[in-house]
Amino acid sequence: MVQESAARIGHNGTVTTSATYAPAARTIKRPNPVAVGTIVWLGSEVMFFAGLFAIYFTIRSTSPELWGERTEMLNVPYAFVNTLILVFSSFTCQMGVFAAEDLQPYKLPKGQLNAAGRRRLFGWGMVEWFWVTFILGAIFVSGQVWEYAQLTMEGMPISADSYGSAFYLTTGFHALHVTGGLIAFLLVIGRAYAVKNFGHKEATSSIVVSYYWHFVDVVWIVLFIVIYFLK
Repeated sequence: MVQESAARIGHNGTVTTSATYAPAARTIKRPNPVAVGTIVWLGSEVMFFAGLFAIYFTIRSTSPELWGERTEMLNVPYAFVNTLILVFSSFTCQMGVFAAEDLQPYKLPKGQLNAAGRRRLFGWGMVEWFWVTFILGAIFVSGQVWEYAQLTMEGMPISADSYGSAFYLTTGFHALHVTGGLIAFLLVIGRAYAVKNFGHKEATSSIVVSYYWHFVDVVWIVLFIVIYFLK
């Protein structure tokens, strides 16, 4: 009798039990630990660069004559073009993330990683966009090295004075961070080619790298304003 009372007849004549009407188990959506860890680490990097900014403002307040003399040596138009290259690389990086998110539901054979990303701009997938981002980042770092060489020849090596030391330390540490991002792009691209199925883990890797790349981009924009425009 209990079983009969618990049974229900559906509109198509099929008999179902009360178990059919049991509420589905609720799933708790937790944030990705890798993404959270990356954000926390980037927060510590903010404090690191804040210390470098403090050095700059200290020199400006204690040695205004030196500040004015050295800032006149900086090639602002050249640095502006180099900055635009890095800013544009953030857009190409994000396009790669969008393509990676498109790839997740698909089972793709090796060598066809961008098949699901054909709906994107230029029909490129994550690999193509990340290669473009890598090239732009490498151009930016090379541009900084060339600027260092020019400033050294003009009489401002790292050991020249306190301003020279602050300039090379601040921009140099940022260049090291950009170089680290370039290595990360190579690792993500290599992982995409190594796996048979591009899934959630691979997409997460690309998203985490994009967080880091956008961070170094924003830091450089602030550095550029402080170093090249704050007279």
